[in-house]
Amino acid sequence: MAYRYGDRQQTQMFPQSIDDYVDKDDSVRAYSVFVDTLDFKELGIDLDPDKVGNPEYDPRAMLKLLVYGYSRGHRSSRKLERAVHYDLSFIWLMGGLRPDFHTIARFRSDNKDALKKVLKQSVLMCLKLDLVEGNTLFVDGSKFRADASINQTWTQERCEKALKKADVRIDEILAESERADKEEQGRPSMSRLKEELKDKRALKAKIEAVQKEIRTRKVDSFNATDPECVKVKGRQGTHAGYNAQIVADEKHGLIVSSDVVNESNDINQFANQMKQAQENIGKKCEVSCGDAGYANTNELKKADDQGQKVIVPSQKQARNMPAKEFEKSQFQYDADKDCYTCPQGNLLSYSSFNKDKQHRIYQIKISSLCIACPHFGICTKDKDGRRIRRLENEATKLKLEAQYKTPESQAVYKLRKEKVELPFGHIKRNLGAGAFLLRGLAGVNAEMSLLTSCFNIARMIGILGVASLIAQLKG
Repeated sequence: MAYRYGDRQQTQMFPQSIDDYVDKDDSVRAYSVFVDTLDFKELGIDLDPDKVGNPEYDPRAMLKLLVYGYSRGHRSSRKLERAVHYDLSFIWLMGGLRPDFHTIARFRSDNKDALKKVLKQSVLMCLKLDLVEGNTLFVDGSKFRADASINQTWTQERCEKALKKADVRIDEILAESERADKEEQGRPSMSRLKEELKDKRALKAKIEAVQKEIRTRKVDSFNATDPECVKVKGRQGTHAGYNAQIVADEKHGLIVSSDVVNESNDINQFANQMKQAQENIGKKCEVSCGDAGYANTNELKKADDQGQKVIVPSQKQARNMPAKEFEKSQFQYDADKDCYTCPQGNLLSYSSFNKDKQHRIYQIKISSLCIACPHFGICTKDKDGRRIRRLENEATKLKLEAQYKTPESQAVYKLRKEKVELPFGHIKRNLGAGAFLLRGLAGVNAEMSLLTSCFNIARMIGILGVASLIAQLKG
């Protein structure tokens, strides 16, 4: 069988128009129309073609480059610069414009606030196209690496150890320098000592500045490269990073809200993330759902008080832990008398309130009853008798746990993974965005807005098709 051979010297006719570089149903056309549809005034980007001064690149073209580039996994400004020179879809998108990487990076850095608003406008488009209902919302979080090394994360203890070590070495250098002044005047070793002394003093000044920041911010640790990132734990170990939050709609799994926080877990995020999502869609949701990482009764109560049906399992429910024989659930609570009754019929009355943990403590008054009980040593080993802790919002906690168990709630919870975990898989695996390129909360929130907008556009194309989406966006 004959082979087909390429010929680099073969003369070919290129299309006369850049518009012919890509097919009419190429997805890049949908990304271009998406950006054209955005309200740049609402974003905070000034479109003034009559601006005085050196001509600059059209902000619409630059935003198209970022949105389409992120959707193709090209986030680095240098990769984007290369793409506008050699990738036909990027050449078409930019109309032949070729900004360098400095210009691309500067545009992204100067418009962080505007980029963060792109997702909200994409949500408004989805509402207009009837792709988002806003009745049932799912929230989830995922750890992203920061543009900083974990080795640059300092604690008070580490600072003190490093300062002691630096002081010892500085004293050694000074003693060695004094000896060298007498014995080795003008030799190269003297220059080396001066350089090392300068470096050690600079290091000491840096550590002292970090110590000051730790005390000022009242934090456990501080990263010298990106001060706003935190130490997070993931499957790849511990690293400097951020906690990215998204809220997805049930109908098509489109993202209606994104946020990046510098907290290492999701425990305080549920109410705030749902609030942001509802502000974006302009209506209150009926059902809000999250995994056990959001099981904070105080946070869940905020959503429950707003009339939402909250579906979040407790840690115990998520682990399917069987009930123990003498755990709190086996004790009967009397709301009128504000006391518990143990399985043996003895009363545990209110004892005190723990302000730090916000719970009430109930204890048996006659400790001898516990000691004489046949279950002493199993129910409790405390010689003062059995204690029970009750949260201030214990009633809400029990209500939500019972609500989670219902068949209707279980059906909703089963949808959670495919609706809200799928976007993180697309962003991290398909788009290769397991780490942020920008630093600080403003920067990482801008990047997350772009990434989630890219996911939404890809979903809209998958649901409607390129031609239909373009027609409806233009309409």
